[in-house]
Amino acid sequence: MAWYLLLGISNGMRTMTPVAVLCWFSWLRLFPEPGWAFWTGNLISVIIFTLCAVGEYFGDTRSNIGNRTDPPQLLARLAFGGLAGALAAQSMAEPIIGGVLFAWVGVLIGAFGGLRVRLWLSRKLNSNTAAGLCESALALGLALLSAWMLHVSNLPPTDVPLMP
Repeated sequence: MAWYLLLGISNGMRTMTPVAVLCWFSWLRLFPEPGWAFWTGNLISVIIFTLCAVGEYFGDTRSNIGNRTDPPQLLARLAFGGLAGALAAQSMAEPIIGGVLFAWVGVLIGAFGGLRVRLWLSRKLNSNTAAGLCESALALGLALLSAWMLHVSNLPPTDVPLMP
């Protein structure tokens, strides 16, 4: 469940990043998405969500972008965070509601905590653009780590003994 929480934190910082990463993992066959989540393994989904994520990275470096904790932006983060949590839970054959709830908690941590980190970084680096790029890199790193750990969790156990 910790990986769902980290996906949510990533989503709280960057709305489209976790879903884009999960689509890439599914398309590369590193992440099984059975049933209703089959669409994530489609190249069109990968392209669309990747372009949305890159557009968000660019938009977030602009100073005139809205506050992520305003209700419309926060609701969008919660919606996509819930989607990422549901996709992750589906791939693990676990209850979808658990993935959604843990991701939602992560979204709130990432949105409000990420904002505080962003403001702190902006003061330390004396640059909002550099702080935004650092935050984007952190969100991408968290999403990649979460997806990789979910992938490793899905690997079948090996029957090779550790010692002869």
